[in-house]
Amino acid sequence: MGSEGPKSVIIHVTGFKKFNVFATNPTETLVSNLQSYTEKTGLPPGVSLGSCTILETAGDGALPTLHKVLESSVSSRNNFGSKEVVWLHMGLNGGASNFAIEKQAVNEATFSCPDELGWQPKRVPIVQEAGEITRTRETGCSIDAMLEFLKKMKGYDATISDDAGRFNQ
Repeated sequence: MGSEGPKSVIIHVTGFKKFNVFATNPTETLVSNLQSYTEKTGLPPGVSLGSCTILETAGDGALPTLHKVLESSVSSRNNFGSKEVVWLHMGLNGGASNFAIEKQAVNEATFSCPDELGWQPKRVPIVQEAGEITRTRETGCSIDAMLEFLKKMKGYDATISDDAGRFNQ
């Protein structure tokens, strides 16, 4: 007892393809290069990169790929035992001047302009089974520790956000 040590963590990362006025979405570049970057620089002990996936920048259009990634991660988790699984989605805020770590998600799709496949939802749930559009989900990750790491250890300009990164500007 007590000798189990910390659990291993596997991180799955997603980002989006081109979007609106951004011919190349910076998240696509980040996610596309993350595997080779972590191979060069390494990750902390017990942490591994599970998948790096670029999603279609479209509400419904992203679902088939996202479902495949989710199914794959569930089967790999069953193969590798008791790993903690972290899902990291990189979003884009064209008006932002720094990194923002979201501490919550909102089950709402409201787009001020059509997505890449022409969908323009107005105040609809992203996942019907997850509840109303007012439903929020807070992360279980230590946002304060992440912020401290980004600012003090890496020197990045970062902040904590509870805006949920909705595309409704």
